[in-house]
Order: sequence, then structure tokens, then C-alpha cells
Amino acid sequence: MIRTRVTVLVAAATALLLGACGTTENTASNEPTAGSSGGPVTVTDSRGKEIKLDAPATKVVALEWAEAEILVGLGVMPVGVADSKGYATWVTAAKLDGSVKDVGTRAEPSVDSIVALEPDLVVMEGGRGNALVDQLEKHVPVLVAKGSDATDNLGRMRSDVTMVATAVGKTAEGEKLLADFDTAIAEGKKKIADAGAAGKSFAIADGWKEGSSVTIRMFGEGALVSQVGIQLGLKNAWTGESDEVWGLGQTDVEGLNALKDQDLEFFYNASDGDDVFAEGLADNAIWKSFNFVKEGNLHRMPDGTWTFGGPLSAKQYLDELVKVYTV
Repeated sequence: MIRTRVTVLVAAATALLLGACGTTENTASNEPTAGSSGGPVTVTDSRGKEIKLDAPATKVVALEWAEAEILVGLGVMPVGVADSKGYATWVTAAKLDGSVKDVGTRAEPSVDSIVALEPDLVVMEGGRGNALVDQLEKHVPVLVAKGSDATDNLGRMRSDVTMVATAVGKTAEGEKLLADFDTAIAEGKKKIADAGAAGKSFAIADGWKEGSSVTIRMFGEGALVSQVGIQLGLKNAWTGESDEVWGLGQTDVEGLNALKDQDLEFFYNASDGDDVFAEGLADNAIWKSFNFVKEGNLHRMPDGTWTFGGPLSAKQYLDELVKVYTV
């Protein structure tokens, strides 16, 4: 499990939970933008702040992977990405090319490295702290995306895509990206219904091992990938507590007892090769007692399927869910 996301979200789950997440209204400005004219662009970010650019941004640095993925999906290759090596491991839906510079970790990006690239815009997510935003805004405009909102994560994703697309003058491409995703949802839902699988249950998790202890992170109904499953007509079997931002809850093997006798498919991610479910729990008697383990309904997602991404990563999850429920 990647340490940057784990560190932030373990703390969130332990505290149960992060603060209120705000609204998910479409924050992109409706003013004419430079998609066709090349003129000035104004866009309102998740802070409610207006970002004014003389022209659509073409040299963009992304400090989170979801925004990097969105940029590539819009046809804008970022000039810099935080932890580009990690991105290559965890995100395959929208690959970076060799020109992209690494600007430090996602937890602690290098302001000097970012400024040295002379970007037109930096795109980041809220939650990284005002100090970093303040430092960056001395040198370059900063667009702050929400990144996650468990009260409406698909609506939030749409808002983030529209906002970024406006800033880079790619509104038509943004609309197509979202329309393609909507089509995939509709087609996937029909395939699942036609297979008689509508209403069937799923659970999604990831986990990590420290010493002999295995920690499991469950994806509640508000998590982005859970919302994808629900839109397909499936049911999230995990009803435990989850935070209001990411829709995640922390537990251990014993905490999964609520899933023990349920008829469900269990999905998980282990893109870094640390497979705690197939390997770390192989000799755990409680784990082996669960129906989904005994019946082989345990599905490791293809490596590089990012659970916190944009429409392209979400579609990868969608495709895997459809495949499992329609065989």
C-alpha cells in the first residue's frame, strides 16, 4: 500500500473521521473560456476562489494523481507530477510520457522543482495545507480541486473534470470524457441486469501488513469506486463506519465478520506487489472461514487500477466489475 495515502487515511479512519466535506456543485465558471479563442480564462476552484489566466494553461504541474490522470485524459500532458514513479505503478489508465518531470512526493512536493518548470498553472487537491498553496501562489496560479467527497463522489469527480478542463481550454474534451463514462455506466448496468446480477453484493478493500498485523481499509458506499458499483446496479456489502471525505473505514480481519455469511464478490488492489489478502492472510483461520474466500470470489484488481482517480481509472474499475458479474 502506498505510504502517502495510507498515512493520511489511516489517521482519518482512526479518528473517525475527517471534517465536513462541503458541496459538490459544478464550480467551473460559465464565462466564455479559451477553448476556441485562446483568450482569457476564469475558473472558480473548490475554495471558491476565482483563478484568472491570460490564456488556457498549457504547462501544468499536477500534485495529485487524479488530476494528472484528468489532464492526460483531456489531451494535456503535465510538465511535472508529484511522485511520477509511483504514478507509473498505480495508474495505468492515462500514462505519462518521458518528458514529465518528478517534483517530489505527493506529501511534500518541492516548490523549487515546481517553480523551475515555469508552469502556467499548478493543480492540487485540498487537504495539503494552506502553507503549500501560499508558497506556490507567490510564483504561479494554483487551482485546488476537491479530490474526494463521500456525499457525492461521482458528482464531485464531474465537477473536478469540468473545472480542470476549463482551466486548460479543453471543455469539449472534458464533456466527451464524462459522456464516455456515462455511456460505459449505462452499458455496464444493462449487461449486469441482462446477466441476472442486478442487486448482487460487492466489497472493495485494500490493506497493508506491519509486522504480523494486517490492517484492512474498506471502501464504504461513498468511496468513488463503490459509487461506480452502485451505479451499475450492485450493492455495497460493507456497512461499517467510513469517513466523510474518502468514504473509507479501517478494520482488521475480525472486523469483517459482518461479511462472513454474505454472498458477495470481494475486490482489492495490490499494485505495489504487497498482496496481504492472498499472501498475508493465507494461514488466517478467520479469513479462510469467509464464504467469499472459500468459494473463490476474491478478485485482485489488475495492477495499475487506481481507486482514487478520474473517469478513466473509474472506467477500469467499472470494466472489471462488469466482467466479474457477467461471466
